[in-house]
Amino acid sequence: MNTTGHLRRAFTLIEVLLAMSVGLLVLILALSMLGRTRDESARLDESVAADRDARAVITQLTADLQSASFHQASVFDQSDTPWPGDRLGIFSLQAPDAQAPADHMGDLCAIHYYLKDQLISGKTVRCLMRGFRPSSDTFQALRLKQPTSLFTCSKRDEALAFGIISFEARPQIRNPAGQWQAWDPLMAQAPAAIAFRLVIARRELAAKLIHTAAWNGDGTARGLLGMPSMALSNRHLEVYTAIIRYGHPALTERRL
Repeated sequence: MNTTGHLRRAFTLIEVLLAMSVGLLVLILALSMLGRTRDESARLDESVAADRDARAVITQLTADLQSASFHQASVFDQSDTPWPGDRLGIFSLQAPDAQAPADHMGDLCAIHYYLKDQLISGKTVRCLMRGFRPSSDTFQALRLKQPTSLFTCSKRDEALAFGIISFEARPQIRNPAGQWQAWDPLMAQAPAAIAFRLVIARRELAAKLIHTAAWNGDGTARGLLGMPSMALSNRHLEVYTAIIRYGHPALTERRL
């Protein structure tokens, strides 16, 4: 009896190697897709973190500016560095619950925005700071004719956002054609708005900026940050802009 038809043919070495190659290829593709998914998830998390910080800054800055009262001692210092670090000092009408009871003498307070490098876990991190001076300090400085003392750095100042590459706060006014243009201190009117621009480093980039020179974009960090003019196309940076109304332009120093 012929049993040849009932015998199972064994796999050859070539067939085994081919099957292993196909399996390996499928595994590599799966790992590659998993890696891309992980990277996309990390980038999304970084974007969410940057958006959260930016929203906090814009919300606070909008509240302060929309209740602002113009004074000739207000500070609009504009940085001329490639990555600007402007300084903004304003007088703002604040609700009583924004101040401690012992410091509350009225509604006029002084608020100061600026960049500061802080040492966190052994690394330098550039932060956007908000300094708040209650009405008791504000009225005393105005009585003594020392309003600029209200806009100095203090240990009481709080960090609003971390990993800040640049902060711009440029006063604006509308020209006769209704377009925004830069405000000049010699103008009779107070600013009508503040053009705001914030550049935040994603966590991956911020982790590589370990000292002040790096945050300034000096040395080897120049290649990491790229050109300021290309910030919008840099995947390691998040850029936020807004024009925020400067609340009470009719209130000049006579109001104070």
